[in-house]
Amino acid sequence: MSPILFSMFLFSLAGAISPGPVNLIAASIGANAGFFRALPHVTGASVSYLAIVWLVGSGLQNVLLAYPEITGLLKYLGGAYLLYLAARIATAKPATNLQCPQTRSAGMMQGVLSQSLNPKAWLVAMSGVSLFVTAAQNASVLLLVFCGMSGVVCFFSIATWAALGKLIGKWLANATYQLLFNRVMASLLAAAVVSMLLGT
Repeated sequence: MSPILFSMFLFSLAGAISPGPVNLIAASIGANAGFFRALPHVTGASVSYLAIVWLVGSGLQNVLLAYPEITGLLKYLGGAYLLYLAARIATAKPATNLQCPQTRSAGMMQGVLSQSLNPKAWLVAMSGVSLFVTAAQNASVLLLVFCGMSGVVCFFSIATWAALGKLIGKWLANATYQLLFNRVMASLLAAAVVSMLLGT
């Protein structure tokens, strides 16, 4: 693997595997509904992130830098949506079959929305494009490579969080533990959102 590809991989992994709103939602779905029911969320979020990287690399980054109010609007819209998801997780009633309300409706579109409105995704994409694509002579080729690598790494990273959630799923057969888990995950999600809103 060439140094540039290895650097892209490490950058993509660091951005995708670290705790964040999309990963916390995946863990919650995996724990409450199982790994396979989390896959539509994982797929939607990964496709969305690939699209974000491509849009940023195709010139949207210049538009966002020229009109910072768009970035601000995205940040607050995204924060509001992710806080709404946190509230749904926190208020979900325990269910004996581990199919909580927020997991039954968690499909590909929720993954797309949660990633598209995730400020972290846009910031990581802008940083990656700036590092690996913008100044390069073969920018269009590197953008395609970076998009592909970002999408694949994102999928496996979010899937890892869903699998980790599944691993503790048996523990959640107890309604009290399930409620506690949902509230802890909702709190972590809300804290991640607030931290991003205050830090950007």
